[in-house]
Amino acid sequence: MPRSASTNRELREKSRERILSAALEVFAEKGYEAASISDVTQRAEVSRGLVTYYFATKQQLAAELLDRWLDGIGAILTLTGTANERLAGIIDGTLMAAASTLEIQRLAISLMMQPTTHDVFAEVEAAKADRVVEIEDAIRSIFADRGAADPAVEEMLLRATLEGVTVKLAIYPETFPVEAVRRRLYAGYGLPVPDSPLPIASPQVDRLRAK
Repeated sequence: MPRSASTNRELREKSRERILSAALEVFAEKGYEAASISDVTQRAEVSRGLVTYYFATKQQLAAELLDRWLDGIGAILTLTGTANERLAGIIDGTLMAAASTLEIQRLAISLMMQPTTHDVFAEVEAAKADRVVEIEDAIRSIFADRGAADPAVEEMLLRATLEGVTVKLAIYPETFPVEAVRRRLYAGYGLPVPDSPLPIASPQVDRLRAK
């Protein structure tokens, strides 16, 4: 009995997600430059033809993963409450995302920073220009509500700080004191001390060391 159109769509979507999951694993293990479509094919346990049907090039695979990463950042647009509550939500959400999605964080960081792959990131960011502006404006509105003299500078500084934290957490996941850094950020912005720690591993403050 032939499959229904909805069943075929579901199977195609599962195959596509399987390929993307495999690509993320391979990129995380080998790095974007060293990884190949053949590596992704083997990890996903599908034919090369199926991979190239959905993603003709390795760059397209990376672009799709980055696209989802940017959409994840866009979750801040759903935050509600006072300016302080929204700012605390951005800090907590960023730390949670950084700790729980290290593979995609590392991929994004590497593509942003390496000269040979920066264009991949720039193209995805350009394609999401309207969404990025929404995110920037949402953060700037928080600082405007808090009475900042220059909300744009405050937005850039917050993002730079949180991106720096994400980089360090991606490099030193086993020794990075997430909770201590979180509380320091709260204090720096004059936010109330959080009632409870984030539900993620957070070693005591000592020294950042790779393990």
